[in-house]
Amino acid sequence: MSVIAVLALDGVPGPHLTTPGMVFGAASRDHPGVAYEVRLCAAPGLRVVHSPDPVHVSLPWGLEGLAGADVVLITGHPGHRGDPPASIHAALRAAAGRGIRVAAIGTGVFILAATGLLDGRRATTGWRHTGELAARHPPIQVDPLGTVVEDGSFLTAAGIFGGLDICLHILRSDHGARVAGETARELITPLHLDADRVQDTIEQEIMDSAGIEPTLHWLETRLDRAVTLPDIAAHARTSTSSLTRRFRTHTGHTPLQYLLHARIAEAQRLLRETESPVEQIAARTGFTSPAALRRHFRTMTGTTPRAYRQTYRAERTPGEQG
Repeated sequence: MSVIAVLALDGVPGPHLTTPGMVFGAASRDHPGVAYEVRLCAAPGLRVVHSPDPVHVSLPWGLEGLAGADVVLITGHPGHRGDPPASIHAALRAAAGRGIRVAAIGTGVFILAATGLLDGRRATTGWRHTGELAARHPPIQVDPLGTVVEDGSFLTAAGIFGGLDICLHILRSDHGARVAGETARELITPLHLDADRVQDTIEQEIMDSAGIEPTLHWLETRLDRAVTLPDIAAHARTSTSSLTRRFRTHTGHTPLQYLLHARIAEAQRLLRETESPVEQIAARTGFTSPAALRRHFRTMTGTTPRAYRQTYRAERTPGEQG
């Protein structure tokens, strides 16, 4: 039996607590050989759950529940800008030291980032916070998609539908696409009562990311070129409306929004890893001018390209600088 330890932080959204139980419970109930235990573990200071109003709660486990777990899943919470207690740092580092998977949903990614375990790795969070994550933790390669990002034993995600995305990803890694797809269908199909109006099945919409993965990679090789929505739809061999729906499902963005986020992420990488001036970076990332890059960069990250580069260099350790 696999143990999923859900680390709940104060103010956790209610769905972040209930969704893991629904996903892994449904999979365990409906598929022989699939067995999970979900432990709800209270982080120090946990008082309330927001769903939608504050409700005072008491969970059966504390940080000791992380010991022996196969996966630690960190929930989102409204206090993500604060520094987590040392006990959380120690518990997460101990879990990572055992080589188990450590996952974070939404703003819970900031807690994991604060431990330094994500430094030098790819990670993501909800699209509203990707710029903040990049600015606060420059060593992290922030993926602007907001989908599930897996780097080694670490998983991060936007937390769509209370973490459904990351729970299904874990389930698929453990037991394959069929089990994950059938579980997704079991949980989500009742929401789509007018099935005739749904062009794609739930499995395709939620689980079959291979449908747009080639197009995502195609876009990432063309960040320096002018690309239109019809161009993207033609590559994906679908209509613009279907393309937009699929992109929103898998990335949280429209295709052109995704392209903009990918360009900013590449600009951040070039600022960190090269000495190229902003003028060259703008050309290499498809912006019409350095001014356009600066404008979009400030909008999405809250800082300028020059300030981002300076902050990154100032925060590097002496060993890294040498």
